[in-house]
Amino acid sequence: MARPMTVSKAREDLADTVNRVAYAGERVRLTRRGKVVAAIIPAEDLALLEALEDRVDLEAARRALRERRSIPWEKVKAKLGL
Repeated sequence: MARPMTVSKAREDLADTVNRVAYAGERVRLTRRGKVVAAIIPAEDLALLEALEDRVDLEAARRALRERRSIPWEKVKAKLGL
């Protein structure tokens, strides 16, 4: 589980926080006024998230290709107001 840390505390201890994340594998949830606004995660976790996003995108593309429904370009332009 990621440990919470205020943004101001992370700013003060950035080098130490980055080292704990990079070398100890910690995850840090950055908070501002009690709300999570960002996270610092190990590079391996980011790579995993990106791989999962790529898989989801690939599956969506394959579904779209299976549907094979094409929309005329003129209709697309009209819908987008181009």
